[in-house]
Amino acid sequence: MTVQIGWSQDATLPQVIAEALLQKSALSEKSLVKNIAFQSVGPTIMSGRVVDVEVNPENPTEFYVGYASGGVWYTNNNGMSFTPIMDTAPTQNIGDTAVDWKSGTIWVGTGENNSSRSSYAGIGILKSKDQGKTWENVGLHDSHHIGKIVINPSNPDEVIIGVIGHLYSKNDERGVFKTTDGGKTWKKTLFIDDATGVISVSVSPKNFAIQYASTWNRDRKAWNFLGNGATSGVYKSEDAGSTWTLVSTPESGFPNGEGVGRIGLAAFDNDVVYAVHDNQFKRPATAAAKSTLPEMFSVPGDVFEAIPSKEINNYLKTFGYSEKYRAENIKHLVSNNYMKPAEAKSFLLDANKALFETEVIGAEVFKSTDGGKTWKRTHQDFIDDFFYSYGYYFAKITVDPSNSDKIYIGGVPIIKSDDGGKTFVSINRENVHADHHALWVNPNKSGHLINGNDGGLNISYDDGKNWIKCNSHNVSQFYSVNVDYQTPYNIYGGMQDNGVWVGPSNYSYSSEWHQEGKYPYESIMGGDGMQTQIDRRNPNLVFTGFQFGNYYRIDRATKNQKYISPRAKKDEKPLRYNWQTPILLSSHNQDILYMGSQFLHRSFNQGDDWTAISPDLTQGGKEGNVAYGTITTFSESPFQFGLLYVGSDDGLVHVSKDAGATWSKISDSFPKDLWVSRVVASAHQKERVYVTLNGYRWDDFTSYVYSSEDYGQTWKSIANGIPSSPVNVILEDSDNPKIIYLGTDNGFYISFNQGASWQLFMNGLPNVAVHDAVIQKETKDLIVGTHGRSIYKTNLKSIQQLNDDILNQDLKVFETASIRHSENWGSSWTKWFPGNVPNVKVDYYAKSKGEVVVAVLNDLGIPVYEEKIQAHEGLNTWNYQATVSTTGKEKWQKKAKEVKLKAAKNDAIYLIPGNYTIKMTQGTVSQTIPFEVKKNERTPR
Repeated sequence: MTVQIGWSQDATLPQVIAEALLQKSALSEKSLVKNIAFQSVGPTIMSGRVVDVEVNPENPTEFYVGYASGGVWYTNNNGMSFTPIMDTAPTQNIGDTAVDWKSGTIWVGTGENNSSRSSYAGIGILKSKDQGKTWENVGLHDSHHIGKIVINPSNPDEVIIGVIGHLYSKNDERGVFKTTDGGKTWKKTLFIDDATGVISVSVSPKNFAIQYASTWNRDRKAWNFLGNGATSGVYKSEDAGSTWTLVSTPESGFPNGEGVGRIGLAAFDNDVVYAVHDNQFKRPATAAAKSTLPEMFSVPGDVFEAIPSKEINNYLKTFGYSEKYRAENIKHLVSNNYMKPAEAKSFLLDANKALFETEVIGAEVFKSTDGGKTWKRTHQDFIDDFFYSYGYYFAKITVDPSNSDKIYIGGVPIIKSDDGGKTFVSINRENVHADHHALWVNPNKSGHLINGNDGGLNISYDDGKNWIKCNSHNVSQFYSVNVDYQTPYNIYGGMQDNGVWVGPSNYSYSSEWHQEGKYPYESIMGGDGMQTQIDRRNPNLVFTGFQFGNYYRIDRATKNQKYISPRAKKDEKPLRYNWQTPILLSSHNQDILYMGSQFLHRSFNQGDDWTAISPDLTQGGKEGNVAYGTITTFSESPFQFGLLYVGSDDGLVHVSKDAGATWSKISDSFPKDLWVSRVVASAHQKERVYVTLNGYRWDDFTSYVYSSEDYGQTWKSIANGIPSSPVNVILEDSDNPKIIYLGTDNGFYISFNQGASWQLFMNGLPNVAVHDAVIQKETKDLIVGTHGRSIYKTNLKSIQQLNDDILNQDLKVFETASIRHSENWGSSWTKWFPGNVPNVKVDYYAKSKGEVVVAVLNDLGIPVYEEKIQAHEGLNTWNYQATVSTTGKEKWQKKAKEVKLKAAKNDAIYLIPGNYTIKMTQGTVSQTIPFEVKKNERTPR
């Protein structure tokens, strides 16, 4: 019997989110693993999306950088190094920031203002009066996404905020809000409707009373994005944001109607103001044929395949296909005379009847010289190859404070004009990412630019002729992670807009690579990096790709790569591939590869040939401009070849027990239409399976987690105790069947009882979205991929031993690895560098908090080192630097006069090779473990 589990598709209420954050904070104190730390393992060289830069105008080497899902970072050395200032805040999701440099007060509007598929919602307005040490939430809790924050330079308690509002649902907390008491109270001064927010606010540098705000009607669904509407426009205030008047009237010269998209504003003074507009009206028929690219569908197949993919992708972007298809998909269809280019064109049109072959106007710049009364487009020609079909992702404009004719707009790429927008040139360079979202122009030094983009931060001092890259911190946005089984093993991961990277698991941040010339991580695939599978027999064989099902088999030894994605038959409709298409090498045979579209495909030769082994396992898709009705996750049982589970983005889960010959739907009791983020066949019990659902695309932030002990015939919820947050990944422990790990949009959790209860597992992890997790079974390392703070790892050896027996003990000390002696302990090759210091990591479990006495005994039973430490309830770690105390030395040499113990260059006395015992005592209970310092062949005893 299945039980229908109650649910609601309404947006989660702000008070529920606030309660979840309090619940999460309480869990951190009670967690048995609160002392087990994660460490960052990079990469840093490739960054995540920058959304804002706030620079001290009196000292431009000091500034703050806001990352879409990576928090706010501070530098006072011109970007040579950065410090995170929001790791104590309840979220890392950033829309905009503002700084009162006189007092050091920082305002952060949480919730990204770019409406992408992974633009995470915020929790309102955070304020810090101590440069980020502590944070206070000062309201607008249901705003979700913040467009702009402006502080009155003469009164720091007077603040104007443009609120975009919910991304996937309607709400009333959107528009312009104003406070005059530092955020204690707010007044909504501009409101259009529950689907229209404010994306940009610009204030005259000459007079704070003169302000402009742009409204934006936009609605995203899992299957469609509409980024324009008649309620989008430009408003002006002449009383510091207290009242507003529409100035983009039909008589003003500014576009009006349903085609008005996102608008960015930049006021130069009281009269001059610029607007960049994502115009979604269609071009005149005479202008639509400006490109010869559509003629590519009339050429022979071999000619078509020779067309650069960039040109084809530009065409696909322009006409709105980039949310479903890439050049590689289309070329694959044309290859080997499988389909003629003309048929491929029909294929595209059939794939989305809602799209027409008339190009939209796209990016355009308007200028007003009379305070917004009238507007004129600054340029005669279209600004092509810039916004394409997703201007909603850009539309920011900056004017040089010292030159009203010099403007910059960000898109793909960043371009500038020196003549008031009549003509433009690109200032992108080879070390600058193509997608641009933030720009600061030095008011005191024209040409000094700080630019934020999808690849991080760049600085120029010559107006964009040359740039330096300032990516020294871990803010990459990962979709997925995986590992191989080399020694040391490598970590693979797919990043948002920055490809697939691979690097060593023992990576730690260092700028030494500048000397060596090779960064430890390397890129092996472009585009938006997706999932990776590695052949266990030959780690040089890697299967990976980019968005919408473009996958390759790569031989890293020979650098050869082959496109392997399945394709529809000539008389069939196109395959629907998810943005992050799932792939899997079978654990039973590494020649068998699975891949999901709306069907589950199987290859017996690693992708050379494919067979669909299922019917359409979705609800059939929906009309829209985003691929939907796709498989998002699947899993094969390690107990039985062909015991398969498949989940879709529209809420269905199916099982096959006969390698795809027959399928049964097992999701009828689940909430409807939610994204199946994971389905996992248990590695400990054949009949067991786990499912997680994600309501992010409905603004439903409930945690949905289920388990079944009968192949999915019946389910029970195991989400009890998880603070509300959409769930992205569930992972069984590789050794302990009772332990499960869970990653959400705001943290990471562990259960020691198969989901009956959950504990926070986040020491060292900021409050960031966790998208993926994997265990390297030989080293027992847990790898966590975050969407905003790169990759972390921790070792599970002690955690995996926490069974019921140990949890009932008062004290348990776990075995620790031996170390090898070195004559260089305490010294370095020069006095100018710190000495080499050993570290012995000892994990122990204490049932109760309190004092623990730890002693290190030599093989004579003499305590050569003693220390009192404080234990917390749960797992603890004692770090021992293998030293001998002065008292311990005296006792040792008194008993064994032949033993020579001498101080190292740092004056510490270190253990000599031999066998030792580590003894811990709490109250009347003692535990001991053996420990060895192994002899180094070059070190005499």
